[in-house]
Amino acid sequence: MEFVILGFFAVGYLILAGADIGIGMLLPYLGRTSPERREVIAAIAPFFLGNEVWLVSTVGVLAGLFPHVEGTLMGGPNFLAVVGLVTAWIIRDMGLWLRGRLPGARWQAFWDGAIVAGSWGLALAWGTLLSSILIGASWPLAILPAAAVAALFAMHGLAFASLRLTGELRTRARVLSPGAEWHTYLLTAGVLTAVGVLAGIRLPLEPVNAWLVPVILIIIPFLVASQAWVWWVFRHRVTGPSYL
Repeated sequence: MEFVILGFFAVGYLILAGADIGIGMLLPYLGRTSPERREVIAAIAPFFLGNEVWLVSTVGVLAGLFPHVEGTLMGGPNFLAVVGLVTAWIIRDMGLWLRGRLPGARWQAFWDGAIVAGSWGLALAWGTLLSSILIGASWPLAILPAAAVAALFAMHGLAFASLRLTGELRTRARVLSPGAEWHTYLLTAGVLTAVGVLAGIRLPLEPVNAWLVPVILIIIPFLVASQAWVWWVFRHRVTGPSYL
């Protein structure tokens, strides 16, 4: 059960937040002007904070149920990747929150750049960590597998954008989805799931603190219900800018 719980949160993060990361990576392609970029950001605005809860939950489960693995995974050769991940996370979120707080093309362009840089940093950091777990590759040998994971995030973001945007923005996002858009999203989500599961299999998971399992199982329905509620409320396509 402990392995299932960890996999549930980790895969949930990869699928949900992977779309946010991918859209941020391709922001200059999807949005050619500042108003267009703001509309693209509106596609993820209702979701990105909730999606980050899945990462916090994953780290909490890892620390509570698998403390030895947490130390191994976040230390040693992976330490720089973890530092890069956290730094990129902060930069990306700063860009999302600050780009629309003051008027001015230079201000918005600077923070749009922060969103793109932070999103690429997140994707490459996750790619480095996952490649280290899956094939034992470390820097600089991890460059190619990390780039492959980053490309997967980008494709997942495009698929999600095609489900959320309209008009010309949707047309740009549909470059990978000439047919049914949901099929592409489910395909990229399936590949991310496979990557997450394979990484979990490779980890030396030895659960402790089994008494935490009932507590986590009580929390999971509330997390899923809140996520489902947000998706239902914001199920319609984006037609204009949001608060970001």
